[in-house]
Parts: sequence; structure tokens; C-alpha cells
Amino acid sequence: MRPTQLLQKGRSAWKSPYFVAFPNLREALTNHVPIKTQARSCTILPNFVGIRFMVHNGKDYIPVNVTQDMVGHKLGEFSHTKKRFTYRATKRS
Repeated sequence: MRPTQLLQKGRSAWKSPYFVAFPNLREALTNHVPIKTQARSCTILPNFVGIRFMVHNGKDYIPVNVTQDMVGHKLGEFSHTKKRFTYRATKRS
């Protein structure tokens, strides 16, 4: 699969991938400062690799380290919004 088709997955062919312009992207790459964002629908581009994002999940900011395998996906896919349910048995006296 070509990289351009990978980035356009989920949108029409004539539209470009949705992403947000982060003004402090260069600073985050050099100083390893995380970028706080609420843009969960932003597509991860190849120049985001190696950057740490703090993605909002509705309550907290979850740290997301971008790797090469994440290119083409959305930021919100890596910041889960629901807690895992665990059943705890009650103690019997």
C-alpha cells in the first residue's frame, strides 16, 4: 500500500488527511517537551514520529509516544476513553 493511500484511509480520495497545525512541534522534537492537545481526530503524520503528545480523553491527558507504526492513524486511538471493568468479589465474614 502506498503511503498516500495509508494517510487517506477513512476520508474521500480528494480530501487531504485531517491534522492540526501544532505551533510548538519543532520545540517538542528538540527539547522532548510533550504537546497537550484535545484534537483526538488529528491524523498522525510522518513528521510526528518521536514526539510525545498528551491527548485528552475527556477527563485526563494520556501520554502518547508516536512511533513509525502509528502513522496514518488518529491520536484518539491511543488514548482510551473508557476504563477497563474488573469484577471484585466481596469478602464474606
